[in-house]
Amino acid sequence: MFRLTKKQRILISGVLVTVSFILHRMLGYAPITIAVMAASTIIAGTPIFINAVQALKYRIVGIDALVTIAVTGAVLIGEYWEGAAVTFLFMFGDYLESRTIEKTRSSIRALLDLAPDRARVRRDGIEMEISPEEVVPGDLVIVKPGEKISVDGTVLEGSAYINQAAITGESIPTARRADETVFSGTIVESGYLLIRADRVGDDTTFARILQMVEEAQDKKAKTQKFLEAFSRYYTPAIIVLAALFYLWTKDVVLALTLLVIACPGALVISTPVSIVAGIGNGAKNGVLIKGGEIMEKLGTLQVIAFDKTGTLTLGEPRVTKIQGYGVSENEVLRLAAIGESYSEHPLGKAIIKHGEQHFQDLPAPDEAEIITGHGVKFRIGNDWYYIGNRKLLNENGINTSQQEMELRMEEDKGQTAVLLSSTEKVIGIISIADVVREDGKQLVKDLKALGIQEIVMLTGDNERTAKAVAGKLGLDGYYAELLPEDKVEVLTELQNEHGRTGMVGDGVNDAPALASADLGIAVGGAGKDVAMETADVVLMSAELSKLAYAVGLSRATVRNMKQNIYFALLVAGLLLAGVLLKTVNLSFGMLVHELSVLLVIVNAVRLLRYKGSGGQST
Repeated sequence: MFRLTKKQRILISGVLVTVSFILHRMLGYAPITIAVMAASTIIAGTPIFINAVQALKYRIVGIDALVTIAVTGAVLIGEYWEGAAVTFLFMFGDYLESRTIEKTRSSIRALLDLAPDRARVRRDGIEMEISPEEVVPGDLVIVKPGEKISVDGTVLEGSAYINQAAITGESIPTARRADETVFSGTIVESGYLLIRADRVGDDTTFARILQMVEEAQDKKAKTQKFLEAFSRYYTPAIIVLAALFYLWTKDVVLALTLLVIACPGALVISTPVSIVAGIGNGAKNGVLIKGGEIMEKLGTLQVIAFDKTGTLTLGEPRVTKIQGYGVSENEVLRLAAIGESYSEHPLGKAIIKHGEQHFQDLPAPDEAEIITGHGVKFRIGNDWYYIGNRKLLNENGINTSQQEMELRMEEDKGQTAVLLSSTEKVIGIISIADVVREDGKQLVKDLKALGIQEIVMLTGDNERTAKAVAGKLGLDGYYAELLPEDKVEVLTELQNEHGRTGMVGDGVNDAPALASADLGIAVGGAGKDVAMETADVVLMSAELSKLAYAVGLSRATVRNMKQNIYFALLVAGLLLAGVLLKTVNLSFGMLVHELSVLLVIVNAVRLLRYKGSGGQST
C-alpha cells in the first residue's frame, strides 16, 4: 500500500469513497460502511500524515498538519464519511494542482526541448556524430538544414538562415555567413554551416539562459516572502483558534471544520504560480527576468532612462565626414584609426572600420591611454596626439574655439564630432552618425501607454546631438556629456524625484549605471557576458519593442498576483462566515478550498497566453 503511486491512491480511494457514499445512503453507518470509509481514509490519508510528521520535524506546521488533525478528530467522534471525503478531496486536489502547475512551466519545458541532443563534428578530416557535451572548444562543427546548432561559435564556411527563437524569442529566420556568430539551441532552416566551436556545454548562451531561468523561478518576490512568513505563523494560530472555539462552544465539528477551511493553500500559492508563469512566458519570448522580486519591480517602474549609443541608436555609427586643418583628410583618418586601436567604444570602432577600408595593416600606437568619458591620448614615434571631445582637448591646453562653428553645424545635424589634435592644436574633425532605431519612437509611445511617467536619455555625447536624438524619439528629457559616474548621479536624482527607475543599456559600457538603477535592463544580451550577469532583465534580441513587452508582461503578472490574493482572501472569508453560521461542513469546506486553489492556478496559467499590451490575456 505504501508503494502506491499518487495516481493509484487517487483511483483506489476514489472508488472506495464512492462505494462508501452509496453504502451510507443505503445502510447508514453499518460495519461494512465504516470499514470501506476507513480503508479510503487510510489509503488517501497516509501520505498526508507522513508529510505532516516530516514537516513537524523541521518545526513547520503546514496544511498537511491541519488536515491530519481535522481528519483524526472526525474519525474519533464517529464522522467517518467526513474523514474519508476530506482525505480524498485533499489528495485529489493536490494531484490536480501539481498537474496544473506543470502548465506554468510549459515554456521552460519548451526551451529544454530545444536543447541540442547531437553534434556533428569534423576531426582529422573525418565527420562523426557525438554528444554536445563531448564537443571541445576549437572543434569544427557541421550543421545541415533542419539541425540544431550545438555550440556558440563563429561561422567559417557556408551561409544559412537560422531560427533564433530559443535565444531571442523571434521565429523569423536571420541570415548568417562567414565570420558571424551563431548560438547553441538555434536551428538551421536552410543552408549549410561550418562552425568553429568557441563555447561549448554549460558555457553556451543557451545553457546559461536555461540556468538563469531556472534560478529565477526560485527567487521569490517580496509578496511571496511575506505570504510564506504569514502562513508560518497563521497555521499554528488557526490550531489555537480552533481549540479556543471548541472550549467556548463545545462543538467539536465546528472546531474541526474551522481547521479545514482555514488552510491558506490558495493564498500561499497565489504569488509563486503567477511569477513562474510570467517568467516562463518571458523566457519563451526572449525576455530573461531574473526572479520574482525583479518581476514585481519591473511592473512598478515610474521612470526609464536609456543609454543612447547601441540602445536608442543602432550602435553601428559610420564616419560621414572628415575635415583636416593643416593636414590631409587621409592623414587625419590614419592617425585617428591608429589612436583608436584599443578602443571598445562604438565611435572608436567606427573610425577603425573606416580606416581599415582606406589603409592596410594599420599599426597600433606606441603608447596609449584611454581617458574614460573623454577619449584617447596616444603616441606615434615621438609625437603625442589626442582624439576625443572638447573636454579632453581643453583640459590639455588645446584651444578649440576656431573649430566651434564647424562643430556646432555637425552637432545640429545630430552627428557626433570627434576632435583630433597634436599637443599644440586641432588638426582634424571626424563626423560620425549613428542611425536612430526606427522602432524607438513607437517604443516611447508604448511605454507611455503602459504608465511609465518619465522617459529620458543619458549619454556621453554632446548637448546638440543629444537634443536632436531626443527630439526625433519624443523623449521627456535628456542628459548629455555624462561620464559613467555622472550617469549614476543622474539616476539617483531621477529616483528621488520620480520614484522607481530603470536603466536600459547594451550592458557593456553601461555596467555601473545598470547596477545603480533600481532595475538594470540590457538590450541585445545574446552572447554578452556582462549584460547577462549585470542586468536584472535581459532582452536577448536588439529589438526595443521587447522592452514594452517586458513591462507589459510584468504589469500583467503583478495584476494576476493581486487577483489571486484578493480571490483567496474572499473565499477564506466566505468559508469562515459559512462555518460560523453552520452552513459549511467539513467535506464541503475542503471541496471549496481545493477548488479555490485550482482556480488560482488556472488564473495564473492565463499568463502563458500573454502576447503584449495589444493582445494580452490578463
